[in-house]
Amino acid sequence: MEIPLLLKAFILGIVEGLTEFLPISSTGHLILAGALLDFDNARGKAFYIIIQAAAMLAVCWEYRAKIGEVVFCLASRTERGANARQFAFNVAVAFVPAALLGLVFASKIKMHLFAPVPVALAFIVGGIIILWAERREHTVTVEAVDDMRWTDALKVGFAQCVALIPGMSRSGATIIGGLLFGLSRKAATEFSFFLAIPTLFAATVYELFEERAVLSFDDAGILLAGGVASFISAFIAVRALLRYISRHDFTVFAWYRIVFGIVVLITAYGGIVEWTGG
Repeated sequence: MEIPLLLKAFILGIVEGLTEFLPISSTGHLILAGALLDFDNARGKAFYIIIQAAAMLAVCWEYRAKIGEVVFCLASRTERGANARQFAFNVAVAFVPAALLGLVFASKIKMHLFAPVPVALAFIVGGIIILWAERREHTVTVEAVDDMRWTDALKVGFAQCVALIPGMSRSGATIIGGLLFGLSRKAATEFSFFLAIPTLFAATVYELFEERAVLSFDDAGILLAGGVASFISAFIAVRALLRYISRHDFTVFAWYRIVFGIVVLITAYGGIVEWTGG
C-alpha cells in the first residue's frame, strides 16, 4: 500500500528531529528512511533541508537564554561581555574546519557515499569508535562550555570534519571528540549543540541554493508537517539527552549503531530489502 506523502513527511520529520543531536547520525537515518519510504529523489533531498533547519531551531529555542545573553553582551566591556566574545569566537573557530572541507568535498561525498550500504558501514565504524572512546580513561580539563579556550574549540572543530561522511554523525563526532580532548560530558554535549547552529544554518543556506529549482510552494503542506514534527521531536531529544548523560555514558548509542548497521548490511546483501541507491 502506498504511504501518503504527508505521512512520509511527518515520519521523516520525526526521524530527523530524534536523530540530529544524538550520536547516531541524522543524515544516515534520513538516507535509510528515505530509501524505505521511496522519498529519496531530488524533491525528497530538498525536503531534508527544511526539516534539518527545523531541528536547528529547536536547539535555538532550548538555549534561547544563553544565545540572547551572548548576542546582547558582545559589545559590552564587562566581564560578561568578555565571556560572550570568547564563547562566540570559540563557536566560530570550531565551525571553520568542517565548513572549508565541506565546500571542497561536498559534491563528491554526495555522489559516492549518500547510499544505504556506505551509511551502514559508517554506522558500524562510528559505533566501534564510541566504544573505544568510552573505554578510555577520561581526564576532564574543561568542566563547562564557558571554560573552553579557542584551542579546545578548534580540536572539536577538526573532530566535526569526520561527520562529513554520512552515517558518522555530526553530534557523535563533536561529543566524542570533546571527551577525548578533555571536555566534561556535559560541556562536550552542550558545545555540540551550540556548534550545530552555525553548521546547520550554513548547510541549510548552501543546500537551499543548490536545490532552489526543486523547491515549490506546492510542497508547503509537507514542508510544514515535516518541519513541525522535526522541531518538536528535536526539542524532546535534546532535553532527554541532557538528562541521560548526567547518569550514563554513550555506550548504548554505540551498540545501537553497530546492530543497526549490521541489520542494514544483512538485508541489503541478503536481498531482503531493496535499498535504493545502495
